Amino acid sequence: MPHYGDVQNAIYIAGLSGVVPEWPVDHAGLRARAEAHWPPSVRDYVMGGCGDEWTQDVNATAFRHWGMVPRMMVDSAARDLSTTLFGRAVPSPLFMAPIGVNGICTDDGHGDLAAARAAATTGVPFCASTLANDPLEQVHGACGATPAMFQLYTPRDPDVAASLVSRAEGAGYAALVVTLDTWVTGWRPRDLNTGNFPQLRGHVLANYFADPAFRALLARPPEEDPHTAIMTWAATFGRVLTWDDMGWLRSLTGLPIVLKGICHPDDARRAIDMGADAIYVSNHGGRQANGGIAAIDLLPAVADAVAGRVPVLFDSGVRSGTDVVKAIALGADLVGVGRPYCYGLALGGAAGCAHVLSSILAEADLLMAVNGWPTLRAVRDAGALRV
Repeated sequence: MPHYGDVQNAIYIAGLSGVVPEWPVDHAGLRARAEAHWPPSVRDYVMGGCGDEWTQDVNATAFRHWGMVPRMMVDSAARDLSTTLFGRAVPSPLFMAPIGVNGICTDDGHGDLAAARAAATTGVPFCASTLANDPLEQVHGACGATPAMFQLYTPRDPDVAASLVSRAEGAGYAALVVTLDTWVTGWRPRDLNTGNFPQLRGHVLANYFADPAFRALLARPPEEDPHTAIMTWAATFGRVLTWDDMGWLRSLTGLPIVLKGICHPDDARRAIDMGADAIYVSNHGGRQANGGIAAIDLLPAVADAVAGRVPVLFDSGVRSGTDVVKAIALGADLVGVGRPYCYGLALGGAAGCAHVLSSILAEADLLMAVNGWPTLRAVRDAGALRV
């Protein structure tokens, strides 16, 4: 059973010899370093949100009005953060949320593989995006023994959709995460002001360009005519999904189907009734719609509606180990972190990403130790109060 908090002892001992961490352990420091490192096009796409970015910002700040009460005289010298991911044992509830531009977050343009290698190193599952600079099969292979999920932006072309899902299942992914809120891109001023949309410049389209069903739509392969391939991608991206599509999605795969973007209790109930295997509470980090309620504030009602029938996944605004613990207390079974691990990718590739994940887990572990919560069940029983 790993004690993630032991990371701090190693840091302090190394400090006696004048050695300090290569990268910051706090979110603000990571963000500042990554902001200075990236070219403006990558910086603005990763760090930007929808509209005036109010929802993006409140996603993070809303964690502050949830508080937890410590319990004393509890033996928490040993902590167990382990759980399961669709029947597969994982050492903690943390996972890497899907981010469609991981590929361009590293200097070498292979951020998807770097994130996968960080998953292999840390045991933190990676949810690989359809939008990637490396084919999904290679990304899964780089995850090693750590289970991974595949996130689907559902194409309009049913054959391309079926092919992507079949490839994900064949590669060994543990679940299919279907994003519901991105059949059209939200209004993102940072990118609009510079006319920058990475996909239209040919970035992160490797899964499409390598796909036999997508290539069948082209008169010439992408290698010979990239412009037409990019425009074909733009024309086929983004199927509007309705409840009537659940049967079709289920027909594509035997993998567990996770519906990402569920924020209303009624939608959660209906999703389960329609055969969803997990509910993923998320507002896309505030990148798709502005003016919404912070995702963490929506989580308790959705978790109550799910009532333990299926796993509840959560992301949006997670910046620290404390945030992870609060999300567990409010009903999440698995908690996704997004932008922070991208900052790690920027600064140090796979090693930088692993550093970020280890820091988040160390903070979560130490919080549980100090507050008398030796298990995730104890965290859930403690709950969180609005303050």
